[in-house]
Amino acid sequence: MKRLLLGLFPLLFCSPLLLAQEAGEIPVGDDAAAAAGALIGGTCGCVILLVSLAIWIFLVVYVYRDSKARGMDNAVLLTVVTAITGVLGLIIYLLMRPKGNLAPCPSCSKKRLEGSVKCPHCGNP
Repeated sequence: MKRLLLGLFPLLFCSPLLLAQEAGEIPVGDDAAAAAGALIGGTCGCVILLVSLAIWIFLVVYVYRDSKARGMDNAVLLTVVTAITGVLGLIIYLLMRPKGNLAPCPSCSKKRLEGSVKCPHCGNP
């Protein structure tokens, strides 16, 4: 997840370069205000797009990891539903998932549902 977010940082720094004008076209007066407004609006749009993409990726990864830790058989299906519907998929998942606390497995140290008979990761009790 950290690698993915680090990979998105160059996009933030490249967006002003993509929106820059050529050196020969220096706007004057009302054109300068319009150009500044377009540059700011375009940059804000890029930032909003990147933030929403990061939230979407976080939701998908959270649903998959949590459903696997709780030992749900339909983890992939719930992940696909969350990827398609976004926050609505997260709400559906939160209503469907088994209730209980997650505790580390004594064998593999990964998180599993506290009352489960066996660990969904290693299969040990």
